[in-house]
Order: sequence, then structure tokens, then C-alpha cells
Amino acid sequence: MLQEQIQRYFETCEDQMVDVITKLVAIRSVRAEAQPGLPFGKGPAEALAEALAIAEEMGFATANIDNYVGTVDINDQETRLGILCHLDVVGEGTGWSTPPYTVVQKDGMLFGRGTSDDKGPLVAALSALKAVKDLGIPLKYNTRLILGTDEETDSADIKYYFARHAAPPYTFSPDGFFPVTNTEKGSYKTTFTKSWTVSEALPRVAAVKGGEIINVIPGHAEAIVQGLSATKLQPYCEAAALSTGVKFELNAENGAVQIVATGTGGHAAKPQKGNNALTALLSLLASLPIAESESFTAIQQLSRLFPHGDFLGKALGIAQEDEISGPLTLSFNIYEQNLSGFKGRFDSRTPLCATHENCMDVVDGRFAALGIQVENKILPPHHTPCDSPFVQTLLNAYEKYTGLNGFCEATGGGTYVHDIEGGVAFGAIMPGFEPYFHGADERVRISDLLTAAKIFTQVIVDLCG
Repeated sequence: MLQEQIQRYFETCEDQMVDVITKLVAIRSVRAEAQPGLPFGKGPAEALAEALAIAEEMGFATANIDNYVGTVDINDQETRLGILCHLDVVGEGTGWSTPPYTVVQKDGMLFGRGTSDDKGPLVAALSALKAVKDLGIPLKYNTRLILGTDEETDSADIKYYFARHAAPPYTFSPDGFFPVTNTEKGSYKTTFTKSWTVSEALPRVAAVKGGEIINVIPGHAEAIVQGLSATKLQPYCEAAALSTGVKFELNAENGAVQIVATGTGGHAAKPQKGNNALTALLSLLASLPIAESESFTAIQQLSRLFPHGDFLGKALGIAQEDEISGPLTLSFNIYEQNLSGFKGRFDSRTPLCATHENCMDVVDGRFAALGIQVENKILPPHHTPCDSPFVQTLLNAYEKYTGLNGFCEATGGGTYVHDIEGGVAFGAIMPGFEPYFHGADERVRISDLLTAAKIFTQVIVDLCG
């Protein structure tokens, strides 16, 4: 029986899978400045080269498409199934208890940047291809593993690839949770700016900075305050720490005081999972006895528009939800202010019911009333019916190897299948497990990756056999 063959095969695969994941995690594949032949910098290209070399050692045909994307084919037949994974990762951030680029194995889990997003799931998919090959299961069609290198930033890699290659009839991305994510919310990202004449009045906030990546909740933010002593600031910090749960540290320097806020980073798709250091810092700054100025007024206004703990866009007036995709979520993730102006960015994940009129136009109006300039970038949502034959095939395989009921759900996260008709996200994280995507101590459960590999093996056979 095929299921028994697959179960037995993966009884001896754990060490090899862990070894491959360890090699890939050791490469800091964060996007950097483009170089000749390296569209996303050195790190993503190195990770791609390593992954393709490993696949070649396993006996697969591979291709490197200009260091944008790599492919791994199980045979030379017509491609019917595409599995989209990515080798790039977000920056490590702060707050780790283990080295972010050294895999640490503990309590049945692997810790390290990329273990769950998405190098671990990639290895599970590659292991599934190897299982089909080693077990000698005949296939009529090809399964292609498509390895990207820019998913975390702009997905320019996959756009480049699909501009030159047709999407397979069936496509899934193991870049989320089991069972099946058939609905991905839209992405609404805004950049907003304002400038003013410098005020010399003291006390004043000389600078504020928090966040670096638009889809990562900032776990760190800092500000410089002039004209107030650390002793004077301390009670305000204590009150803000109590109300926000964020830690504030004061450092006197050059006649001013630096305030450092430490919260908890995380994925912008689930802002309630983190504790935003930037919004907590703005809340603190807005409460200080600062001299009147356009600079301080801006801080107060932004603190009201993005109050700490408002994950739903209520203060902005765009809170909404529907039955299929759930509520709109919002996180204020990047901000920098100096004495003469500011630039900020927020990341919102919008449900199927969101429109320009009830979302973007509302925010534009709120900002315009405050003299704030705004630029928008909107990606519409993605939805594949749960009753499609492809989705049902995936759910059946999931149920067969987990004994759990399969179902479809929505996510605020975006994957490579967002623009692929009929595509879905499928695993590789099991329900109820917290992998800390984009946060400190990112992790994955080894047993879950093994189960995912079994499920993927069954899917390959079901769709291509």
C-alpha cells in the first residue's frame, strides 16, 4: 500500500532533512543591494546555489534562472504540479535566545531564521520529490519545485519567472499553515510624509526612528528628547510600560536623553501576535510635557491615528470584515522623524469586502485633513474555491496522514500563489503551532516537517501519477 511505503520511507529521513535545513539556514539570505548578476544581492544567490547543488546531488535536473529563481524537476514530462518555495528571509531583528543563523535543535524543534519561513518547508517539499524518486513510483507528469529568492520583499523573482514560463495547472506554496489557505487578504501599504519649519523651543523631540521592513512589526524603536532629564522622563516611561507592555530604557547622551523601546517583533499579517515598539514609543512621546510645535503636534496626531494595540484600523476609520476572509488588520511598521519632518509606512491586510472607497479613500481623507502627503500601493485579495478538485485532493492527503479534518481558511499573509489562478497555500506548519514567523526564535517542529513531506509525496503521486 502506497501510504505504508511512504510512512516507512520517512522513518529514516530526519537526520538528512535536518542536515539540509542546517546548511540553508547558515546562509544569511536577506535581500541586499543588487549587483551584476545578483538581482537581490549575495545572500539570496548563495542560498539558491546551495539548494540547487543539494538537489543535483539527489539526482534531480535543476536550472538557475538568472539568480532570480531556481527549478528542480522530478522528470522531463509535462509539468502538471508546481510547488513554490522561497530561500530569502527577513532580517534577524533582535531578541533571539539562539544564534539566528545556526540551527539549534531543542525539544523536538529547530530554531533559526528560515526554519519555518520557508527553508524548512522547502526541504520537506524537496524530500517529497526524493521519496517519489527513491520509491520508484511511476509518474505521467512532472512536478517542479520552484525556488524563489525575493518573496519577503517584492516577489520580483517570481514575476520574472512567470513572465517567461507558464504557471503549472496546479500550484501550491508550503509557506503557511495546514490544512489549506485558499484566501489571501489584499495588501494595502501606504507611505506618508510631512515637513515643517524647525522649532527651537524646548523641551522637544529631536528624532524618532522605528522599524526597517514594511511587513515586520518593529520590536525596537528609539527617540531623542532634548530639554528633559532622565529623572523627569522616568515616571512617564514607567506609566507607558505599564499600559503597553513595552520596555523603555533611558540613556543620557550629549545633553539629551535617548529613549529605547523594546517590544516584540513579528509578521505584519498577525499584528496581534507582536507588541509594536514604535506605536508604544509614540504613545509615550505624546504624553510628555513637550513645548508646542508642529513636530510635537505630528507625534500627537500619529499617536491618535495609530494608537498602541489598535490592530484593526479603528482609529483610521477603516475597520471592517467579512465571513470568508475575516477582519482587516493594520500595523504601523516604519517611521523616521527629525526636526523638520517625518516619513512613515503602515501595512494593512484587507478582506474581500474592502474597496478603494471604504479603505484607501478614507485614509487619504484623514491624512489630507492633517496636511500629510500619501502614496498608496494596493494588491487585491486572492481566493480559490474550497470545493475545487485540486483543493479537495490536497485536503484528502492532509486528512490521510494526520487523521485530522481538513478545511480551508483565510490569511493576512501573502504567498507566491497570490496572483496564480487556482493556487493555494498548503502547509507546512501544523494547526496550533506558533512558528514565530518574522520574529525572534523562529522555529519549526521536526515531526511536522516529516508529516508535511509525507503529505506532499502523496499529492505528487495523486496529481502526477
